[in-house]
Amino acid sequence: MVVDEAERPVLVWFRQDLRLGDNPALHAAVTTGRPILPLYVLDEPGPERRLGAASLWWLDKSLRALDASLRRCGGGLILRRGDSEAELRRLIDQTGADQVFMNRRFEPEAFGRDADIAHALQKEGVNCQGFNGTLLTRPAAVLTEAGRPYRVFTPFLKALMPVIPELDHMPPPTRISTLGDVASDDIADWGLHPRAPDWSGGFDWSPGEEGASSALSAFLSRGLKDYATSRDIPGRSGTSRLSPHLHWGEISPRRVLQDVRGAVAQGRASQAQADKFAAEIGWREFSAHLLHQFPYMTERAFRPEFDEMPWRSDVDGLAAWKEGRTGYPLVDAGMRQLWTTGWMHNRVRMVVASFLVKHLLIDWREGESWFWDTLVDADLASNVQNWQWVAGSGADAAPYFRIFNPVVQGEKFDSDGRYVRRWVPEVRALPDRWLHAPWSAPAGVLSEAGVRLGQTYPRPIVDHGQARLRALAALKSLAGEPNSTEF
Repeated sequence: MVVDEAERPVLVWFRQDLRLGDNPALHAAVTTGRPILPLYVLDEPGPERRLGAASLWWLDKSLRALDASLRRCGGGLILRRGDSEAELRRLIDQTGADQVFMNRRFEPEAFGRDADIAHALQKEGVNCQGFNGTLLTRPAAVLTEAGRPYRVFTPFLKALMPVIPELDHMPPPTRISTLGDVASDDIADWGLHPRAPDWSGGFDWSPGEEGASSALSAFLSRGLKDYATSRDIPGRSGTSRLSPHLHWGEISPRRVLQDVRGAVAQGRASQAQADKFAAEIGWREFSAHLLHQFPYMTERAFRPEFDEMPWRSDVDGLAAWKEGRTGYPLVDAGMRQLWTTGWMHNRVRMVVASFLVKHLLIDWREGESWFWDTLVDADLASNVQNWQWVAGSGADAAPYFRIFNPVVQGEKFDSDGRYVRRWVPEVRALPDRWLHAPWSAPAGVLSEAGVRLGQTYPRPIVDHGQARLRALAALKSLAGEPNSTEF
């Protein structure tokens, strides 16, 4: 065991901060001049929700990338599987480490667990330091004048932007001193890659810090300049595709905003486009702050009256939704894109979520659970907040009676049919006029396009008009007479 205090190693506990640059915990550890023990613990089963299959796929690749980066610096990632506190203690006992550095997580269970572990280790002489390496600000930094959490997004965003700390210059270390002969699991033994079935063949992603940096560069070069418009067109590459990289901490949100502002200063995009993108990063932040301050959101409606929503049990409808065979091409395209790529365009996410909770009256928790398992960017706060927003039960969900019409949404945002034709080839040959509502096409048009409703492509599993009236009646039972606005 190491005895000399100057030679005692410091432990860096990686979680959702899988990067070397702009990493406050790693930077603080490096500045001590001591040997560093980079550790990742797969805490399953643990107190938190078990990771979904798509998340495990991403984690496998991201940990391999982080290990490779550390090895280029002379280090290497130590992998352990089991209870986090037990594995931390085991490594401390094995090496004599007397300091633990971590970037805090703010999901309620993780936040509480971190505090409990830190307090326990502090009592035993192990110094624990926590940093914010995952959010723009700590949740307590953005409160109303009355000292309460914001429940509406626009004033939250207005209060957030002025208090975001400047990003300190923390380049990735070029050299890391570490200890040899420290036992580590082999990531191949963890079996994180999906099996039975392996449905990841279409996952076109580059997990890791380098992949995150490349994604940001590509967005700044091509996507930011017309982001406000292109972000809503699922047939275009108009979004940043940074969400999984941000979730796993392969890039800092502050770095993203800093580089976006830099692009504006260089004349590569207008301030209006940058502000629109910054608002999306702000919505991610809003979700994280809400969950931290209202932990019941994962299980119950944020607005208590919605706990009485008369949800339906519809096994067949849920299965059709998951498998992309609802008979509504835009909905089916989104669900098939999700299953194939581990991701879905944001505009389409709203449409498919609305279809589940409003058209089928299926509990939003069913959809949230499916997204949790199949999205590579499955983030607890964002997932829960977004599903509750669509369901009308979340923060800032006005108008709560919002019901997306999948036909209108398709005609408006996929007017050339590029998105639907890619993911729903059964209707590819239909003219644009009939593409988003095949059941309304004349028999001759269907025949010429090779579409046989109920055989080659399903008829709608629910009539939009009837489903809309049923949803409005259910909502009326909770909160009085809703308007009939349609989107």
